[in-house]
Amino acid sequence: MHKPLIMAAALAFGTGLATFATAGGIDVEIELPRIDVSDYRRPYVAAWIERPDNSVAANLAVWYDVKMRNGEGAKWLKDMRLWWRRSGRELEVPIDGITSATRQPGKHTLSFTTGQEPLGTLAAGDYRLVVEASREHGGREVITLPLTWPPTVATRTEAHGEHEITSVVVQLKP
Repeated sequence: MHKPLIMAAALAFGTGLATFATAGGIDVEIELPRIDVSDYRRPYVAAWIERPDNSVAANLAVWYDVKMRNGEGAKWLKDMRLWWRRSGRELEVPIDGITSATRQPGKHTLSFTTGQEPLGTLAAGDYRLVVEASREHGGREVITLPLTWPPTVATRTEAHGEHEITSVVVQLKP
């Protein structure tokens, strides 16, 4: 292969990466608090986008005890009552790309790109991002943040919880 062809291929490949790196979408940062109790259990967490009529437009993440013997962890998903009523009871878990293990206290970021699942089918309009956490021997908390899709300008929205969720930050990228 000639040097000019190699250079052209490298430039084309590099340009594609630059385009991908700046692709629009949503970043969701969920911070779980460190709770100092003797019998601490990591919370089950669900994050989804819902329409103004409360129907689920897209499930983003469901964290639960996936390693519990005989799939027993799934039976506790109903403790995330809002998510369960709106979407969970109709789903068969695990769901590739959505369900995963519970997370330890700290900040956890989820990133979703425009045109790819689960955002690929999201129509233009007003929505809410909802994050629900429920913990055994603990409490339950729901945080809701408004968002407009698709984003025309970069925006950052933040909300703080009181018990089971420290904060949720949503960054929309055009």
